[in-house]
Amino acid sequence: METEIIKLNPDEPDVNQIRKTAKVVTSGGLAAFPTETVYGLACRVSNKSLARLSDLKGRDDNKYYTLHIGDKSLLGRYVPQLSLRENKLVQNAWPGPLTIIFELSDDEISRLRKTLDKEVVENLYIRNSIGVRCPDNAIAAALLTETPCAVVAPSANYSGAEAAVTAEQVINVFDGKIEIILDGGPTKYKQNSTVAKIGKKGVEILRQGVYSQEQIVDFCTVQVLMVCTGNTCRSPMAEGVFKKAVVEKLGCAVDLPGQMGYKVKSAGTIGVTGWPASSEAVSACRAHGIDISAHASSGLTEELIRQSDLIYVMSCEHAEHVLRLCPDSGEKCLLLAGDEDVPDPIGQDEDFYKKCFAMIEGAVAKRISELKL
Repeated sequence: METEIIKLNPDEPDVNQIRKTAKVVTSGGLAAFPTETVYGLACRVSNKSLARLSDLKGRDDNKYYTLHIGDKSLLGRYVPQLSLRENKLVQNAWPGPLTIIFELSDDEISRLRKTLDKEVVENLYIRNSIGVRCPDNAIAAALLTETPCAVVAPSANYSGAEAAVTAEQVINVFDGKIEIILDGGPTKYKQNSTVAKIGKKGVEILRQGVYSQEQIVDFCTVQVLMVCTGNTCRSPMAEGVFKKAVVEKLGCAVDLPGQMGYKVKSAGTIGVTGWPASSEAVSACRAHGIDISAHASSGLTEELIRQSDLIYVMSCEHAEHVLRLCPDSGEKCLLLAGDEDVPDPIGQDEDFYKKCFAMIEGAVAKRISELKL
């Protein structure tokens, strides 16, 4: 076999050469191409093509390959529902040097069998999980986007050997053994992508790479914000209830929701800082095993709004205040209790606080049930 070597501008690759290569991959051929980490071998997800790829690399058949996509918007074809943390990780880290392992339910796999080719499901979803990568490289993105079939792209080297980071290294190994080598110059990072999974134990780094664990944790930490007026009654109670609900749903220790990827805060629209939670609010929470005695009020700011992924307000007035500070926050700003306000208990007796707490607790339970944590 004669391998065609095509030199491309790494910033503006020739569309015609990309399309020609995509056709080769679609027809079952193998093509080497650069990513921002190392060079990969593009291969169609079919039994015949994958068998050739494994044989070429000398790879153990028990190892499975990672799906590569040209744009993160295509992820929904293969992973229909993301958890809040997975979604934030995708938005922050892709395109980029990160492979994410997604875990799917039996029902999700059953639905995918109706929309994807049988060979794609059998080869990509192993023990209800799939690895996906979205490279940050113009040549890689163009090739993967132009190829209409599912594509895997393991590193362009023999199994166990050092990954190729230049086209010359690929040529030295695979010249005459694959159809095309796209030469886009040396790769940016010259090391493998990080492989990470978000599970019940939080973030697990399965392979060290460009991104550190600290960066991955930061990328996928979800911040929830509760908003009321003074931040001494309703929103501190809502903050405490929400933290407890997250702990119960994740099954983690009571002091670990932050380490598990969720930060819950509260703030008030009048901007007063340092005030403690009212004694009635503390008492109402304590009766349900929630301690907010150390709470100190915070003022609502535009920065806090922008940092938050979900904002639950106690009333329509609070929602209006949020939107005045940050007009583009409408999609993430919601009334905690659905279509009604949580009444302000300030100045009321303990029974009123108990009723307010019960309303907040029911509303949080409903909101948590709507979320995939």
